[in-house]
Formats: sequence, structure tokens, C-alpha cells
Amino acid sequence: MASCGIYNHLVAFSNQPTSKPPIFIAPNPVNHIAVSPRSRLSYSLSTVVPKASSTALEQAIIYQETDEIPVPKVIIDQDSDLDATVVEITFGDRLGALLDTMGALTNLGLNVVKANVHLDSSGKHTKFSITKASTGRKVEDPELLEAIRLTIISNLLEYHPESSAQLAMGEAFGIEAPKHKLDVDIATRIHVYDDGPNRSLLSVETADRPGLLVDLVKIFTDINVAVESGEFDTEGLLAKAKFHVNYRGKSLLEPLQQVLANSLRYFLRRPTTEDLSF
Repeated sequence: MASCGIYNHLVAFSNQPTSKPPIFIAPNPVNHIAVSPRSRLSYSLSTVVPKASSTALEQAIIYQETDEIPVPKVIIDQDSDLDATVVEITFGDRLGALLDTMGALTNLGLNVVKANVHLDSSGKHTKFSITKASTGRKVEDPELLEAIRLTIISNLLEYHPESSAQLAMGEAFGIEAPKHKLDVDIATRIHVYDDGPNRSLLSVETADRPGLLVDLVKIFTDINVAVESGEFDTEGLLAKAKFHVNYRGKSLLEPLQQVLANSLRYFLRRPTTEDLSF
């Protein structure tokens, strides 16, 4: 079943060694997020994905192959709310009941403090405001943010396996891998802009994969760039991220902007360990 593959992948992800794993720390009242070392998460990711109910899986059968399958989109927003992490899921008008997803987030040690659904021309938008149960504050650890992202996507694939081929995660979690993979060299776009005297805006677009959010933040850590806030979007095969960053409380000078962009391009385009093993 898909859930077994998800379990194995998330457990493997939680056991990956990294040097100087980063966290986000957001002091009041400006939502500043600094990057600093800390130990790996102590909780087990084996609780991330609850098994979807048989009713949910049966509902997926009602969609005919001739139906147009919307592109799933998951947005993790650290900018719009000072006190909570806002997660938005858009999937046409299909997603249905989200009790399993909310239960899985609870298993991660989180509280869903607010949720709402609205429809517009682009589909059904489901928004959660999430805080850590232990602190009552927004989620600041990139590893936990990535666990939230993978949990939501894997649960979406449990309810809507027909969307598997439209998500990069379909290869890891779903029943069908994407038919056409993105060329990372072509898909990767990185831009750094001035955003006032005290911070810069970094925009990253690249091929999506599990663990990407954590890896991006680790690169910032390695070159001493601090992340204040940001947004991480999963849109089909693409990941699109925007980060407000600074260096020692100031915006990035042009030479450091170039170092950051080059470091990200090198990391995102290089072969993975799995690729090199074949």
C-alpha cells in the first residue's frame, strides 16, 4: 500500500545525518527567524501518516479517467500570521473531508487553531492555522515544517491517488510516478532582490523532492545567512520558495547575493547520493 512506502520514506528521512541542523527561532514581535544548530527532532515520524479510511479511498474511484485532474498545491506561509504557521491546500473542488489530515498534524505535536474553506475560480482553498502544542506558537523548525508538508501531501495521495502522477512526491508516496520528470537545470531559477536596508528577498524555484525545505535552510546556515520568514509552495512537480534573509541584520550585498545564488544552484543541480549509487 502507499502508506507503507510513505512510512519507510519518512523514517529514512528522519534518520538522515546532517551537520549543524538548523532551526527557526521567531522572537516577538517582528517574526524574525534566526538559523542556529540543534539536534535532530526527537519525535518519531512513524506517527506522521494515518491510514486513510476505506470510504475515502472508495471516493477516489468516482472520478473518471476523462475528468480533468487539478494540480495539487500546498503552501506553507510563515509571513501572514505572527502567531501561527498558515498552511493552504488547493486541489480543485475535490479534497473532501480533512479529518485524517488534522489527526496526522495532531500526531506531530501540533494544534490546528483555525481552519476555513473558500471557493474561487482556481478551486477550493483549505487553510489551517497551526501552532506547536508544547508552546502555543508558530512552527519554527524546518524539519517539522517539512514533516507537515510531507504529511499533507501523502494524505492527499491517500484520498486522491489519481493525482499521483501530477506530484513530484507521487514517485515516493503515490501509486504512479510522474510521466515526465523536470530537468533540474531548466527548472531551477534563483533570484535575490533588495527588500529594504535590513533584509533581502530570495526567490527559489526548482524541481520538488522530499527534504528540500530542510536542505535549503541548511545552505543558508552554512554561509551564515539568517532567515527571517518565508513561504514554501508545492505546486505539482515544482517547489517555489520565497525567503526574507539577512546577513548580520543587514540586507545582502551583491557579492554575498552571488555566493548564495551560486551555492543554491550547485546544490540543487548536483546528482543525489541515490543517483551516484547506480
